Amino acid sequence: MIDPSRIAGRAQAITPFHVMDILAQAKRLETQGKDIIHMEVGEPDFDTPQPIIEAGIKALKAGKTHYTPALGLPELREAIAAWYETRYQVKVSANRIIVTPGASGALLLVMGALLEQGRNVLLADPGYPCNRNFARFVEGKTKTVNVDASTNYQLTAEHIEQYWDDNTALALVASPSNPTGTVLNQQQLKSLSDAVALKNGHLVVDEIYHGLTYDGYDAPTVLAINQNAFVINSFSKYFGMTGWRLGWLVVPEAYEQVMDRLAQNLFLAAPTMSQYAALAAFNSQTLAILEQRRHTFEQRRNSLLPALRSIGLKIDAPPQGAFYIYADCRQLLTEQCPNSMALSKHWLQQAGVAVTPGNDFGHYLAESHIRFAYTANEERLMLAIERIKHII
Repeated sequence: MIDPSRIAGRAQAITPFHVMDILAQAKRLETQGKDIIHMEVGEPDFDTPQPIIEAGIKALKAGKTHYTPALGLPELREAIAAWYETRYQVKVSANRIIVTPGASGALLLVMGALLEQGRNVLLADPGYPCNRNFARFVEGKTKTVNVDASTNYQLTAEHIEQYWDDNTALALVASPSNPTGTVLNQQQLKSLSDAVALKNGHLVVDEIYHGLTYDGYDAPTVLAINQNAFVINSFSKYFGMTGWRLGWLVVPEAYEQVMDRLAQNLFLAAPTMSQYAALAAFNSQTLAILEQRRHTFEQRRNSLLPALRSIGLKIDAPPQGAFYIYADCRQLLTEQCPNSMALSKHWLQQAGVAVTPGNDFGHYLAESHIRFAYTANEERLMLAIERIKHII
């Protein structure tokens, strides 16, 4: 019999996704014949655009099934560089772009290259939970900063000044963010960049929800301000390629070789078929499809925000991007459901509505917040509201 005490401490310390437990419960209820409205998992409900699928099939038929270079298919690295120039008017050398197995692969490279054993990464709480787990996996530490609507749930230059110490190596921010959907504007990015530079540290910006912004706003890339920043991005969210497991990382030129060595050893290369498929992600036909989908997400947000408020939820920082709404549920807590976890389970069991409790995103006010993903069609979202109304 295997002794579980022999499992490495770093693995024991990795915390699970609470949302995956919610999802598993939801799937069990579905097998029992119950209709579940899924607002828990952060995955677009749209299938991958057809031009991308066709490009993947074409690559398979052409025998494109062998390894690519560790840093990625040269044609795709060039296409991503061209995307920065077209979309942001920012010149980025293709040599600085590393194609990875999802944004998670990019995050692993960043943490492996920048975070020494025992040193800190500065993170916002609430924030994406894997960030702290990747830091722990490479024997680093996290230093979380409690953030709220007063700073749009984002780290600020003042936070860098207050919380950075001699043991801090980097700050990681996300724009648009998960779970709040808030965005850092150009001045805020510049202030953060300047503050981190003064500390002689690294700034890492998660831009995986770029393209999914609303109200006529387009989130700026930090590369327009700071070419020494590290940028994580993905084909999963805006481009709708979740299952293809493809992302990318932009690094300063001096870090290309170390990223090459790490990639060779950690994952060898991103999936070949996915890389060839992604070449079609930037063509005009695909982009037209993606823009229509962005408009649909915006319509969903505009309908869901007032609906959530109508049942007693407080949203003090309306999302500017991504496809999440982070809501204060204190008004709906009861003796039976004293926290967001209990409330989430109650809604799942009694209303057939799956949402994510705040505990997945940190500790600060986590028990009083819930994340709603508007990754179901508008009719289903409004049905979810009606179901919740009937049980509160």
